[in-house]
Amino acid sequence: METPVDSFLHAGSLVGSSLKEGLARFFGFNQFKGEQEEVMASLMEGRNAFVIMPTGGGKSLCYQLPALLQEGTAIVVSPLIALMKNQVDAIRGHSDDPDIAHFLNSSLTKNEMLRVKEAVATGKTKLLYVAPESLNKKENADFLRSVRLSFFAIDEAHCISEWGHDFRPEYRRLREIIDGIGKFPIIALTATATPKVQNDIQKNLGILEADVYKASFNRPNLFYEVRPKENAIRQVVQYTQEHKGRSGIIYCLSRKKVEEIAETLKVNGIKAAPYHAGMDAAHRSRMQDEFLMQDVDVIVATIAFGMGIDKPDVRFVIHYDMPKSLEAYYQETGRAGRDGGEGHCIAFYGIQDMEKMEKFLSGKPIAEREIGMQLLQEVSGYAETPTSRRQYILHYFGEEFDPNSGPGWDMDDNARNPPESYAGQETAVHLLKLVKATGGKRRGGFLCDILLNRETQETSTYGGTEQVAEFKGTGEGMADADEWAGIIRQVTLAGFLQKKTEEFGVLSLTEKGEEYLANPTALTLYRPKPMRVTTTTESATGAALDQPLFDLLKALRKDEADRLELPPFVVFSDVSLEEMATHYPCNDDELLMINGVGSSKVRKFGVPFIKLIKGYVEDEEIDRPSDTVVRSVAGRNASKVTIIQKLDRRMSLEDIAAAQKSTVDELLGMIEGIVASGTKVGLDYIIEEYLDEESIEELWECFMETENGTMEEVLEEMDDAYSEEEIRLVRIKFMSEVAN
Repeated sequence: METPVDSFLHAGSLVGSSLKEGLARFFGFNQFKGEQEEVMASLMEGRNAFVIMPTGGGKSLCYQLPALLQEGTAIVVSPLIALMKNQVDAIRGHSDDPDIAHFLNSSLTKNEMLRVKEAVATGKTKLLYVAPESLNKKENADFLRSVRLSFFAIDEAHCISEWGHDFRPEYRRLREIIDGIGKFPIIALTATATPKVQNDIQKNLGILEADVYKASFNRPNLFYEVRPKENAIRQVVQYTQEHKGRSGIIYCLSRKKVEEIAETLKVNGIKAAPYHAGMDAAHRSRMQDEFLMQDVDVIVATIAFGMGIDKPDVRFVIHYDMPKSLEAYYQETGRAGRDGGEGHCIAFYGIQDMEKMEKFLSGKPIAEREIGMQLLQEVSGYAETPTSRRQYILHYFGEEFDPNSGPGWDMDDNARNPPESYAGQETAVHLLKLVKATGGKRRGGFLCDILLNRETQETSTYGGTEQVAEFKGTGEGMADADEWAGIIRQVTLAGFLQKKTEEFGVLSLTEKGEEYLANPTALTLYRPKPMRVTTTTESATGAALDQPLFDLLKALRKDEADRLELPPFVVFSDVSLEEMATHYPCNDDELLMINGVGSSKVRKFGVPFIKLIKGYVEDEEIDRPSDTVVRSVAGRNASKVTIIQKLDRRMSLEDIAAAQKSTVDELLGMIEGIVASGTKVGLDYIIEEYLDEESIEELWECFMETENGTMEEVLEEMDDAYSEEEIRLVRIKFMSEVAN
C-alpha cells in the first residue's frame, strides 16, 4: 500500500506542486511554523538561505520538504552519525520505500555504500545525509558530480565558526568542496548563532547575500535555574526520583563523571544509561534508541548526545558541569520541552570548575585561548547574573526582552527569588585600589586573603609595596570570604577587571576599571543567595536526625540481635540506623535505599524495623522529608562484577589489585563495599593461605562477641596475635555469610 509520499512522488507533479499541498501530503500538517514557508519558497526559487531557528522550531522541515518536492537529490551535511540515522529513520517513516533517504558515512560497509550510490543514481533517493569528511573524499565527490542534485543543506552550521560552540575544522572547507561538485543553492541552518557567529558562517560559505530568517530565541516554556555545586550528585538523585518516569538528559564534561552519575542513578532506582564518545557506535546507537523508545528515562551524556534528537517529551535537562559556551548551553537546554510542555533546565555552577576550564585554556594557542576565555566569561556572567536569566540569554543572541512582562518572564529562579542588592560603589572602589596596588599581578584568592587579613604562605612572603600592606584586614567589615569572592567576580563581569589567561587567574585593571576608579559612579552589587542551613541534630549523612526514633531503632536492633543470637552490628550498622531515623523508610523499596542495606538484609531483618518506623510516623504525625537517601555506587559499578569474577577464578589479591590498578588495601575496601551492598563473596581460598581452621574459628567467635564488630575491638581483644589484614579478611567472610 502506497503512503502519501509515494503516491505524490509517483504522480509526476513534483516541481509544480504547492508547498502547502506537499506539507499535508508528506507530513500530515495543515500549516507551517513561523517562517518555514518563506524559507522553503526561497530555496525552491534557487536562492541561498540562512536559517537561525531554536531547537524544536522545525529547522529540518525547511530542507526536507523542498528536497521531496524537487527533482534530484538534496545533500545534507551533518556532523554526527547518530543525527543522520535519526533523521533518515524519520523521513523513511513517511514512505514504504527505504531508498527515499540514505546516509553516506564511515559506518557503512563497502556493499552498503554501493547500494546507497545506486539508489541515488537511479533517482530514488531524495535526501542524502553525508558527513563533511565523507564529502571530502575524491570518490564521493566524483560520484556526486555524476548524478542530479537539487541543493546543499548545511545542518548544525555553527560548526563552521571558530566562535561557535562546536567548531569542526572540516566544516570550513565545505564551500570549496561544493564548488568542486557544481553550482547549487545552499541553505545553512543552526539553532544558535550570535551576530558574530552568523557573519562568520555566511562569509565562510560565500552566502553573504543569502535570505536570512531568524526566529526568536525565546523558549517561554523552559524554566532556567542555576544552583551552587554543593552535594550536586545528591541533588541530581533527589530531582530524578521526584520526577521518576519522566525523560531527562544530564550533561557532564568528562566520560568518567558520566559513568559515575549513571551508575549512581541506577542503584537509586532510576532507569538511566551513560552515553559518550568512548563507547562503540553500536552501543551509542542502542542507548539512543532506548531513550527514544522510553526504555531508558534518563541519559547521562557528554555533549556528544542529543544533537538533532527528535524526542519531544524531554522534561528536564541538567548540566552537572557548566558548558564551555552559552551557545552550547542554549542548544542543550533546548532539547527540553519541544512539545510545548514545561521543561526544567538546571545548571550546577562551581567557581572551581570554571577555574579548571580556564587553566585548560592556558595551554592553548593565543587566538584560541582568547576566544575560549570570552566564551567562559559569558557562561560565568549567566550563572552569576542577579537579573533575568532569560533576558541574559536573549541579549547574548542579540534579541531584546522585557524581564517584567515578556513571554516566560517569570520562568527562572532569579525572577521568582531575586537576590539582595546593595549600593556597591565604595566596595568596588576599595577592591580596584587594591588590584592597582598589586600592579595587576595577583589572583583573586590573594586579594581576599589581604582584605580579610588571613595569614597564608603567599601573603606572609609577599614582597609587595607598603600600599598593599595598608589593605590588610580592611575588608573585614565589608563582607565575608564568600561575599568577597562574589564581589571580585561581579566586578570582573562588569568589565572593571580582567583575568590574564597566560598567568592563570591573575587579575588586572581594564581601561574601563581605570576610568571607574578615576570617576566612580553608583554601582549595584548583589549578595549571594543564602544556602539552606540545618540547625537540628545531623546524621552521618548530613541531614536532620530524629534522635528519639534512632534510640528506638537501636533498642529494637539489640532485641533482634539477642533473639537471633547475633552481634547488633550484623543486623544493621549505626550509619544505617541514622539514615532510617532521617528518612523514615516505610516499605521494602525505601529500606533498600538506605546505605548498607542490601536485599538479603531487607529479607532477613527488615520487617520489624519497617513496622516500628511506620508506627512512629503515624503516632507522631510526621511529615516525611523530601530529602533523598542517595545510595553510594561503591562496589556496585562495573568493577564489582569484575572483582567477583576474579574471586570466583581464585586469583590472588595481588593479581586482582593489579588488574584493578589499585593497592591490596584499596581492593579490600572495594570487596567490603560489595559485601555491604548485600552480595556474598568467596574468600576461603585466600584466607586459608593465611590462617588455619582453628585461628579462623577464634576470630569468628571474637566477632560474634564484640558489640560493634570494628577492627579496633578485635585487634585489642586478640592482643595483636593476628595482623590487620588477617582480621580484615575474616571480618569480610563473617559479614558475607552472617549478615547476607
